[in-house]
Amino acid sequence: MLRQLALALALGLGTAGTQAAERYVIDTEGMHAFITFRVQHLGFSWLEGRFNRFAGEFTWDEANPANNRVEVEIDVASLDSNHAERDKHLRSARFFDVKKYPRATFTSTAWVDHGDGTATLKGRFTLRGITRDIAIAVKKMGAGKDPWGGYRRGFEGTTTLKLSDYKMKEGHLLGKVAENVRIWISLEGIRQ
Repeated sequence: MLRQLALALALGLGTAGTQAAERYVIDTEGMHAFITFRVQHLGFSWLEGRFNRFAGEFTWDEANPANNRVEVEIDVASLDSNHAERDKHLRSARFFDVKKYPRATFTSTAWVDHGDGTATLKGRFTLRGITRDIAIAVKKMGAGKDPWGGYRRGFEGTTTLKLSDYKMKEGHLLGKVAENVRIWISLEGIRQ
């Protein structure tokens, strides 16, 4: 009995100083998170858009950043470039093929902390049924109590995707210069 008590006490003291990883749900309900894209249009201008519906969560471990994890699921049909005809074209089989592939997902595989408020988030991104390894350059935005009694943490990230990696056919709408699509992500999570 004393041995079990000593073991329990030792385990308790050994973990008392360590901070547990925190779980956050991305605040899409309050629209405090965005996934936007930017691509050249025929080499003349920029086309910008966003995905209006997505959900996800992340785990933050201050003591051991290698434990940080992110999972996001995107409703691809929620694509919005502020032009109904173009959105219809982008949702078609030629590009996103939302009828066949309604969801895109990202699951992180590694967090490389650079020690200066930035990191590289590596993970598996699936779009149009094709999964590729990608890297997202991440910047910590801040963390703290919110006005409603909760606690929030925010990040922004950028990456570039190639349309050809996901078998999207370039068409007259975007032109050949549209191979690279710049993604900007801003996530604010509510601690659970």
